Amino acid sequence: MCGITGILNFKQQSVEQAVIKKMTDAVAHRGPDADGFFVENEMALGHRRLSIIDLSSAANQPFIDNSGRYAMVFNGEMYNYAEVKSTIKEYAFKSNGDSEVLIAAYAKWGADCIQYFRGMFAFAIWDRQERELFLCRDRMGVKPLYYYIDEERLLFSSETRSILASGLVSKKISTTALMEYFSYQSVSYPYSVIEGIKQLEAGCWMKIRNSKTEKKTYWDASKTKVDFDFSNKTATHQHIKELMLQSVKRRLVSDVPVGAFLSGGVDSSAVVGLMAEAGPAKPNTFTISFQEKEFDESGYAEVVAKKFNTCHNNILLKPTAFLDELKNALDAMDTPSGDGINTYVVSKAIRKNGIVVALSGVGGDELFAGYPIFPQYLQLQEKKLLWLLPKSLRSLASTVFFSGASGSKAGRMQQLLRLDDGSIENVYPVLRQIISPGQIRQLVQLAPSGPFITSVQKELLKRKPDIDKFPLLSQVSLAEYFGYTQHTLLKDTDQMSMAVSLELREPFFDHDLAEFMLSVPDGLKKPVYPKSLLVESVKPLLPDEIVFRKKQGFLFPWDVWLKNELRSFCEMHIKNMSERSFINGHSLLHFWKQFLKGDHRVRWAELWLFVVLEYWLEKNGVE
Repeated sequence: MCGITGILNFKQQSVEQAVIKKMTDAVAHRGPDADGFFVENEMALGHRRLSIIDLSSAANQPFIDNSGRYAMVFNGEMYNYAEVKSTIKEYAFKSNGDSEVLIAAYAKWGADCIQYFRGMFAFAIWDRQERELFLCRDRMGVKPLYYYIDEERLLFSSETRSILASGLVSKKISTTALMEYFSYQSVSYPYSVIEGIKQLEAGCWMKIRNSKTEKKTYWDASKTKVDFDFSNKTATHQHIKELMLQSVKRRLVSDVPVGAFLSGGVDSSAVVGLMAEAGPAKPNTFTISFQEKEFDESGYAEVVAKKFNTCHNNILLKPTAFLDELKNALDAMDTPSGDGINTYVVSKAIRKNGIVVALSGVGGDELFAGYPIFPQYLQLQEKKLLWLLPKSLRSLASTVFFSGASGSKAGRMQQLLRLDDGSIENVYPVLRQIISPGQIRQLVQLAPSGPFITSVQKELLKRKPDIDKFPLLSQVSLAEYFGYTQHTLLKDTDQMSMAVSLELREPFFDHDLAEFMLSVPDGLKKPVYPKSLLVESVKPLLPDEIVFRKKQGFLFPWDVWLKNELRSFCEMHIKNMSERSFINGHSLLHFWKQFLKGDHRVRWAELWLFVVLEYWLEKNGVE
């Protein structure tokens, strides 16, 4: 796992090494083990290395292939690199890592080399002969890649703050990104929070030559279909187990010890159980425990650890550790997010215990219908007669029954009744929003007066013919993938773990597994009990006390903390935010006062978005 940077000047001007060094230094936390640079005329590459596979200096980057034609910087892991390496007979390898296999594969197959690899990655390859730059990002969007392009140059990096560190890009906030952020607590591609800086889409590559760009989607979740006899329930369970085990085995490839987050929930327990089954080594497991019983899940984790004979580590924290680490976590954010504090604290605790690579159970809810949004969508589809009523009548009903009603749930019901229909592209953006469009219009001056179509909705609309062919629960999984999963969950997992130089690997975000799960019919996937398809598929791996336990998680009293321990911190940033030109200051301050008075219509999560954004803007000097 690493940090990558690059500059390509279009007018044949030489790149100053000092500039690429600034960019690379800004991502030093992503790779504390080594740095390296390639600077040649109009092209410069920078790299920070976190050594995972082939710990020798022979695997340091930037990497030059045997012919000297290609220079590469690579962030991530190619789990099946040994398999691909065995097919490239004509190349004389000098290292034992995945980096050289990738560059050799590109030399042999060009852009098509991606089809051979299984992994999480973002990389750049400079063709010194053709003067062409190739950028690529993994299928699921696990690893980030940002870029900025104008008439003079292209800059790219693993993080936006690295591009800003170049001094070549104006620190101006994107108004479009603001609307995305307030709606969904993060920014969707192609945008970033900075005007002009974009995210390369997941499953895409881009070529830049003679200042012209070519972009191609090489993998699209909505176009995947598998040929399988799902009428055979036993065979379906068996194949899911095989794909899960394959995914875990892939993610155990490492030259350093691999650990695992173990909360004691179904997802993390399944991953740990499969780790124990995958090889002879005892898994290293880590659980965050609390003396306060309302937060503590360590008892469940110990049941799993004992069953699979893991090297278990119980890390005792106080709930206030999340308050103590708050500023560190906010400083770690490359891009503002309303989530991610938990990931930072847990990652830091595990990294302090000497672990560099860990497996996580995130993603199980997305694939196995674990979120409340899945049954909610099914319930809406059962009310199809509702959508046959005239829209004007439904709008009237929403005003009569929900006007003045308190709470975000009532607000969502109002919006749902006013939709054209109950299709996933209309329903999902409403069910996943943090702040409603009406509230945003009250608080943000730049908000459009009419309907605002978010990037997530645009993605779903663009793929509507394909998505409609999937089972209903898989439609929600696809919406999650194009929405919350990529732009909040995976982004936070990456930025918060890499802030402390910890590589997290997510077996549930394996594209072979995802392709199969998207084709599973609703009759098999609909949970009889939480994530029953996953449990039945890995049976008898999980103990009953884990399967049928009450879902808990890190549900800390942030609403109380905002009114007490964090009040002065939040108040200062709310006040500063209220003075910004794009904010309706009076409305925001009133919103804050209503929250302090205990008005249940104002949720802490809504105000927290303004606090985080203001902190981020101040820290990064963004206008």
